[in-house]
Amino acid sequence: MTMKTIRYTLIFGGIALAVLTADQITKHLVTAYLPLNSGVEVISGYLNLVHVRNPGGAFGLLADSTSVARFWFFIAISVTAMGVILWMMLSSTVVDRWLLAAYALFFGGALGNFVDRIRYREVIDFLDFHLGTLHWPAFNVADSALCVGVGLFLLHLVNTRDT
Repeated sequence: MTMKTIRYTLIFGGIALAVLTADQITKHLVTAYLPLNSGVEVISGYLNLVHVRNPGGAFGLLADSTSVARFWFFIAISVTAMGVILWMMLSSTVVDRWLLAAYALFFGGALGNFVDRIRYREVIDFLDFHLGTLHWPAFNVADSALCVGVGLFLLHLVNTRDT
């Protein structure tokens, strides 16, 4: 291993671990201090902290399917996604800092929700944003990391397309 590879691996691991830690700590605080299906208004008209569980995927995808099939489907998706992320990172000949951060955010976010699925068979969500009648489904730190990772990945694609 080269020094650059070791450095990138440490950065990747550090970011992914920070995402996982922040995700699990915030979810622990929510479960400890907010009863299930309750909430607290933080910024009137914009943000509530809630304690909800999502047995499905994004936007409740497959939430109504049988629990055993759903559980194994999302476990398989999570493991596959984390494997693909690792493969992409390790097999890339050029990994700039933004792409490395994107990979790490993907991995940390996928791992955070994977831990929930193993522990609870569903994902804990708690950030509830709304603006008037517009309402976004509740989400968590792991989901946020995944979204930011997508944004960084898209920026990387746009920047490499120009060169």
